[in-house]
Amino acid sequence: MAAAAATNLKVIGAWASPFAMRPRIALNVKNVDYEYLEETFAPKSELLLKSNPVHKKVPVMIHNDQPICESLVIVQYIDEIFTSGSSLLPSDPYDRAIARFWATYIDNTWFSSLVGIAKAKTDEEKATASEGLTAGLALLEEAFEKISKGKGFFGGKTIGYVDIALGSCLGWIRVAETLSGSNYIDETITPGLNAWADRFSSDDAVKDLIPDTEKLLGFAKRRFGSPAK
Repeated sequence: MAAAAATNLKVIGAWASPFAMRPRIALNVKNVDYEYLEETFAPKSELLLKSNPVHKKVPVMIHNDQPICESLVIVQYIDEIFTSGSSLLPSDPYDRAIARFWATYIDNTWFSSLVGIAKAKTDEEKATASEGLTAGLALLEEAFEKISKGKGFFGGKTIGYVDIALGSCLGWIRVAETLSGSNYIDETITPGLNAWADRFSSDDAVKDLIPDTEKLLGFAKRRFGSPAK
């Protein structure tokens, strides 16, 4: 992929983290070169602790020796700093506010249900998480119809802010489907998101970043313990 010049640009991430995928997708969309540093957490690296002393979490992007933390903040920074490639946030203030709303909804409300399926130790916990995940995807299906305006992505013709926020979670959705035996995104229940997910996953900016489902499933079992059967 052709890349624009970037001075001293690094991303500290972790392969299983959907949040750590986001800056990498955004930089790929913008055609910007960067150095990727995989965080091992055994123990946490001095660079991570120095760069994000408040939360001590990935992702962190270091641009010209200045660290930027929190995935959605980093994506917005990338959109403002790098003018190569397509814009990630809409130019219209209202559309931009709507995009930020849905990205915040994904992180603050919906994501807990997604991870809840992997964390569930009882059938009741799994059912509650599954209901929240399904209800959230139904809302996102409606949002996609409105925001995309008949085009292929939430961002229109190209990957945008909400695409990155939700699309980074596709690997974990597949894990949730494996653990629950349910299809949360398919052509019957969420036809818009189903076609969108295929487009997003196969895009050059994304396709090499989505983790293998079996590998991610193994990580989830190690991280959260044996799930409910």
